[in-house]
Amino acid sequence: MINLTPLLRPAFELQVSAAERWRGHIEAVQTRVLMALLHRARRTRYGIVHGFGAIADYDSFARQVPVTEYADIRADVMDMVSGAADILWPGRCRRFAQSSGTSDGKSKFIPVTADSLRRNHYAGGSAVVANYLHLYPDSRLFAGKSFILGGSFANELADIPRGVRVGDLSANLIEAINPAVNLLRVPSKRIALMADWHEKLPALVQASLHQDITNISGVPSWFMTVIKEVIKAAGADTIHDVWPRLEVFFHGGISFEPYREQYRRLTDPARMRYLETYNASEGFFAVQNDISDRAMLLLLDHGVFYEFQPLDGGAPLPPWRVEPGRTYALLITACNGLWRYAIGDTVTVHSADPLKITIAGRTKHYINAFGEEVMVHNTDAALAAACAATGAAVLNYTAAPVFARDTQRGRHQWLIEWATEPADKEAFADRLDAELQRVNSDYQAKRAGNIFLDRLSITDARHGLFDDWLEATGKLGGQRKVPRLANDRHLIESMLRLNA
Repeated sequence: MINLTPLLRPAFELQVSAAERWRGHIEAVQTRVLMALLHRARRTRYGIVHGFGAIADYDSFARQVPVTEYADIRADVMDMVSGAADILWPGRCRRFAQSSGTSDGKSKFIPVTADSLRRNHYAGGSAVVANYLHLYPDSRLFAGKSFILGGSFANELADIPRGVRVGDLSANLIEAINPAVNLLRVPSKRIALMADWHEKLPALVQASLHQDITNISGVPSWFMTVIKEVIKAAGADTIHDVWPRLEVFFHGGISFEPYREQYRRLTDPARMRYLETYNASEGFFAVQNDISDRAMLLLLDHGVFYEFQPLDGGAPLPPWRVEPGRTYALLITACNGLWRYAIGDTVTVHSADPLKITIAGRTKHYINAFGEEVMVHNTDAALAAACAATGAAVLNYTAAPVFARDTQRGRHQWLIEWATEPADKEAFADRLDAELQRVNSDYQAKRAGNIFLDRLSITDARHGLFDDWLEATGKLGGQRKVPRLANDRHLIESMLRLNA
């Protein structure tokens, strides 16, 4: 295949230059985005109810428009799915991304409007490539093909109107993509959109086995499964024996830390690069733009206005008023019709200008049963450190509290599926507990002297348990994720019942 990278690089470099002009102008850039969104949606049902036409600045926007969660707009979204126009965003929306995680147990259906495809999702993907090419002048990214791991249009709705598509965000992105891009990617749409993962996995292997892959994109846990099967099918030692020109993994969706060591073993580390992205069903928000800094640059001019809700319950802050070092719940207002919408993620601000963040965890995925306030970024970091120190490797995990009873103190129970088991699991548990104390002072305080909280315990998960659990809940697929933490035991108990 002809190396198209030199021909395409100048256009991507222009994007990097445009982003550099955000520095020192965060308020102006984001205010312009906000006012454009309000103007565009002023005649929608939501815009009329909340007086979008009379909003002149951020402060009046914050006064007039309420902070929302999905339950607040579920009826509006279902009207849109049914074909109603001008509800949350102008016109009719034909695409919806099904996502799990609501408090009432029902799926969410996030509008994927034509504007959000063009201005946000595809623009965000382009920003990823732009930053990667800027960081690596020697890249030959377009000398081969992209392997993009996506989901399907399987969904739980009945009687969907003709022409409306409901499924994983990635399925919508793959189906709606410019046909020219298909010349540079694998697998085919037919395989990419397969719903049955048991049929899809071998089809993905065969579709990619003899291709010249230069880059891969997807969720780390699921792509690792695909890579292992490709290596096995080829009778190879590493994935670079199969795809010698593979140079980068664009990853997101879950923390990469628990998988970093396993990818090092599956690849040639001297040739492999990694770039983190923040791409959710609700929007494409950020991309890593500095290899020495794992914080991601927030995309300020991609159809999304951001707000940051202090975790102590204070009023949301616009992006020009955040403080480095603090963790906030993220709210978005976007060209998919979500208004001051709490997406359920918490982010830590590392730099105010340029505005750079890391994902701290989920607002509802944490353990605070004993006042320890453990977040996903704490457990990911502690697990990565314990694995590095012991030579162990983890495929998947979840953790939950075990509550105190009689003379028994409370503790955390970890359910772990191993890729490589530690030689001494009790020693591993000691190390993991110590690392969690190191990264979380509240946990350390509760563990002091074994007075309030006992050392965590580890339960082995049989091989394939988490996949079986996802399948049992109807969530098996390339974009679905195991909840890492829960503040009660309902998730872990359902997994333990399958662990026989």
